[in-house]
Amino acid sequence: MAKEGFEKLVDIMAKLRGEGGCPWDKAQTHESLKPFLIEEAYEVIDAIDAENPEILKEELGDLLLQIVFHSRIAEEEGRFSINDVIEKVCDKMIRRHPHIFGEVKADTAEEVLKNWEDIKKEEKDFSSYAESMDRLPEQLPALMKAFKVQEKAARVGFDWDSVDGALNKVYEELQEIQEVYKSEKREKIKEEIGDLLFAVVNVARFLRVDPELALRDATKKFVKRFKYVEEEAKRQNKDLSKMTLEEMDILWEQGKNKEKKF
Repeated sequence: MAKEGFEKLVDIMAKLRGEGGCPWDKAQTHESLKPFLIEEAYEVIDAIDAENPEILKEELGDLLLQIVFHSRIAEEEGRFSINDVIEKVCDKMIRRHPHIFGEVKADTAEEVLKNWEDIKKEEKDFSSYAESMDRLPEQLPALMKAFKVQEKAARVGFDWDSVDGALNKVYEELQEIQEVYKSEKREKIKEEIGDLLFAVVNVARFLRVDPELALRDATKKFVKRFKYVEEEAKRQNKDLSKMTLEEMDILWEQGKNKEKKF
């Protein structure tokens, strides 16, 4: 009987990496696969945004392949297998959901997250909340890391009472940039820009907006509108690089108005 599903994928990877297998697959290491793992994760996000189940199904498969790939390399090195990976995550999910698999009571999502953080702190033997912040992955995108640090601080009460406090901090940080941006103090300017971005992330957190996704959408919107400016300039036989900012801004506003009609 032919093997189905997950076991079939594991066997395919073993054959690709085995004797007489694919030269490219056999040459890969944990290090060389890092860019592919990141790329596949972002492609899953794009598929979710596209709201296309067929694309999402394919991209989730590609991401799963990366996990199987890394597990196969580790198994060849005598470190662990895909079964060890699955067992590890199963144990973790049971351990971190004591309100489901144990006697702990947690009726809200906030209580669940608080329990999760406390259990994680104990598992990883963090001596302090600051250490749990320090141990966040260095490779996390900066906005995402700022968001997670703020969440950890908020869970122990180090937080604004409302979004108003977070907004006032944005205004304060903007004022500090205005005080230094004309100076030659490059490090100070960089510091104040960082403080402003951190403050904006706090506002996003209060409003339950993922800053990483919000900025990505804003960037996508900018590209779409700039594309309109460029195409419209070309239609008018104008050289974009020789147009004034005011001329380009007129086209920009035209593009915005077209968006509002749909």
